[in-house]
Amino acid sequence: MLTKGITVVSVAAVRSEPSHRAEMISQLLYGESVDILREDNSFVYIRMHFDGYEGWVSRLQITPVTDEVFAGRTVAVLETHYLQREDILLSAGSEVPAEVAEQKKMNLTIKETAETFLGVPYLWSGRSFFGLDCSGFVQLVYKLHGFTLPRDAAEQAKMGNVLSFVEESKSGDLAFFEDEEGTITHVGLMLDQQKIIHAYGKVRIDQLDSTGIYNSDENRHTHKLRFLRSVL
Repeated sequence: MLTKGITVVSVAAVRSEPSHRAEMISQLLYGESVDILREDNSFVYIRMHFDGYEGWVSRLQITPVTDEVFAGRTVAVLETHYLQREDILLSAGSEVPAEVAEQKKMNLTIKETAETFLGVPYLWSGRSFFGLDCSGFVQLVYKLHGFTLPRDAAEQAKMGNVLSFVEESKSGDLAFFEDEEGTITHVGLMLDQQKIIHAYGKVRIDQLDSTGIYNSDENRHTHKLRFLRSVL
């Protein structure tokens, strides 16, 4: 029988190998649950319940729980950041006791939720309010509205229905971008008037046209558009 665990720190790095020097491939947020598949000294290999992502996490940042305790959990997704017991700052998207989340409920639209992340720095493999990558940003915004998306942009690009034109897009749709080899490497979330919010250096808003993302600060297109999808 698999052992279950709960994340007990604000953000736990999920790594490619059981070492603090290994590449961070994703993150766990406070309260997110996992299956502990195996152990290796000070690390455990986990599978996230939220999106199925697997990797190595420091055993000090996961607490094992019994099936009975896990079955009795009543949690909800935190919509904003706050101080838990006044000694730990939690990111939006953390999973906390349901009554706590209800007290902090914001009832924002997807557009408004996305805009609360403006200025959050880009962090490779990040998926928290403290730093995130492009697909982590999109996944987290959707999580806050009760939707589960895959962790990586290439997998997110398989969700929903393809739109024929940029002009068809509405707030909340996703736009995907490719490199020179045609590989999906970037994703952003559409706003009104063909604007896009995405993580590029930081979470920012740019204009989207049929070519891709036009960055007014750099005075150029920074990402080549592949297609848009409606996933709601």
